[in-house]
Amino acid sequence: MRRMITSTVIALLATVALSTAATGDDAIMEKEKAAWQAFKDKKPDDFKKVVSAKMVAVYVEGMSDMQKELADMQKWDMKSFAISDYKVTSDGSDTVVTTYKVKVEGTYDGTDQSGTYNAASVWKKHKGEWQAIFHTNIKEATAPTPAG
Repeated sequence: MRRMITSTVIALLATVALSTAATGDDAIMEKEKAAWQAFKDKKPDDFKKVVSAKMVAVYVEGMSDMQKELADMQKWDMKSFAISDYKVTSDGSDTVVTTYKVKVEGTYDGTDQSGTYNAASVWKKHKGEWQAIFHTNIKEATAPTPAG
């Protein structure tokens, strides 16, 4: 009987831990979407609510910081974005790494940048709130068409 109760308690705690982790993952994904939406809508104040002022980013074009992100925000005409294959990897209770694909339709400075990007962010809990401190995304290469 004691073994059965112990097993039941362990199973219950494991279920609670998993459901809490899933809820946390969902919360991070909502923050990620909020950052993309604020960028798309060109709302710097909303962007700053979920992205740290000290954030850094790495892109094919080079390095970025908050000031450059906000300047680039004005050069983008993003029609839409869709996040898929979202995964959260935790490193303790206050830092997570997210990886995902994001399909973007839009232009940067008049040049079409539409496509699917492989993306990653690092999120850190600061004063009880999650903030992005690092981001990167790289456009997937298109598969070459076979000759013939």
